[in-house]
Amino acid sequence: QVQLVESGGGLVQAGGSLRLSCAASGRAVSSYAMGWFRQYPGKEREFVSSITASGNSTFYANSVKGRFTISRDNAKNTVYLQMSSLKPEDTAVYFCAVARIATMMVPSLEAWGQGTLVTVSS
Repeated sequence: QVQLVESGGGLVQAGGSLRLSCAASGRAVSSYAMGWFRQYPGKEREFVSSITASGNSTFYANSVKGRFTISRDNAKNTVYLQMSSLKPEDTAVYFCAVARIATMMVPSLEAWGQGTLVTVSS
């Protein structure tokens, strides 16, 4: 079973940048899609971005397109989310996920991380 551990969350001013990392252990994830979701208090988890196993294709929610970049390093079993031009509305808990299909993350989900808090101050 794969375990996911996120890191890199924290407090940043609006307009700033943060890079989230998610390290997988217990099983190699090079043949799996990986992605990021976020959750606001009292709301359901929402899709942010995903990347195919090869890293050749990436997908983004409209709300983050052009500001966030997902990437992966299969040698390190790690996926990253570079977040730039951050806005207060990006404040949320960010979760890493592993799934079988990058365009169907939730239906093909294999594991969630524990989440990391990102707070963007105005």
